[in-house]
Amino acid sequence: MNHVKVRDLMSEAVVRVQGGTPFKEIAHLLQEYDITAVPVVDDQDRPRGVVSEADLLHKMRDGHGDDPVATGSPSGPAKAGATDAAGLMTSPPLCAREDWSVVDAAREMTRHGVKRLLVVDDDGRLIGVVSRSDLLRVFLRTDRTIRTEIVEEILVKTLGEAPSAVQVDVTHGHVVLSGRLSSPAVVTELVELCREVDGVVAVEFRPARTADAEASLEAPAHSA
Repeated sequence: MNHVKVRDLMSEAVVRVQGGTPFKEIAHLLQEYDITAVPVVDDQDRPRGVVSEADLLHKMRDGHGDDPVATGSPSGPAKAGATDAAGLMTSPPLCAREDWSVVDAAREMTRHGVKRLLVVDDDGRLIGVVSRSDLLRVFLRTDRTIRTEIVEEILVKTLGEAPSAVQVDVTHGHVVLSGRLSSPAVVTELVELCREVDGVVAVEFRPARTADAEASLEAPAHSA
């Protein structure tokens, strides 16, 4: 399955800061570029952590004694007293490689409950950022593109079936398969593979009626 890669969706123009960047400069960058977080990098441009809006808000929330929930947080008091990126950041950062598939990236985001991943090269240097909204762009693939992949890559190349064996209709990412395949196992495999195609929302298989079934439907009813 040729999933879209992180390199195809990531943003390469990444606003970044270093450990000594002051609190107010970080707040200014978030507002100026309309972003919710910035990566913190070292002198070699390798990510050390991430400072998000939530990290900055510790200054407001934990700087007062009227928030019992914040008081019980081990990271709250420390971040409330921080004045630069090194003290504010959440570390270590979660990173992805540019050759990861969108499935790999989505799985990592879901596992850790984050909205973005920093993308690094083979030397661990920051080359981009991929977000949840970036991954959702796979659902903008056209129905024609999805249908072509199902017929050519799955039906013919992977399963070895004739392209005429199954009628493939795709509407707004909803795939409807109708026809007759060599075995029930092949049907199951086809449906599962279709579900993994980037941009597919749902998959439905409708078996073709056999000649006997058609004859039965067309035969006149006998009177008692």
